[in-house]
Amino acid sequence: MVTGIILALCGGMLVCIQNTFNAKVKEHVGAWATTTLVLGLGFLASLTIGLIVEGSQLFALKEAQTWFWFSGIIGVGVVLCVTQGVQQLGPSRAISIVMVSQILFALLWDTLGWFGLQAVPFTWTKALGVLLIGGGVLLFQLGGKTTTVRQVRKGA
Repeated sequence: MVTGIILALCGGMLVCIQNTFNAKVKEHVGAWATTTLVLGLGFLASLTIGLIVEGSQLFALKEAQTWFWFSGIIGVGVVLCVTQGVQQLGPSRAISIVMVSQILFALLWDTLGWFGLQAVPFTWTKALGVLLIGGGVLLFQLGGKTTTVRQVRKGA
């Protein structure tokens, strides 16, 4: 369980870094060029590491519903939406909204047993947890505009 928590924390950090970088790339090229660059480089990295680690077994397709194999297409929407959200809202605001959205939809899909998940009963504690997280994000968002380090350096 500890390993899973550490991996989830690292994943969250990497998502934030990646989307901050993606937003910076998007300042210089369009959204589709950014998405193509991000996913293209990700493909090359995955292919290279996959071949090194798994060799020819990399392409040994296991039994799974065919439509699950197309999740990379969903990645196009993820990169496009989050990159533009980060550019328009800033990393902390956009990622906090993404986080709450992920929790809400994960709870929905867990509860309904969608996408091959085992249905998990909806409880008032789960509802309260989502409300508390959402409320925390709302408080974070309403914190007001403050001067950033970059503005201080520029003398703004």
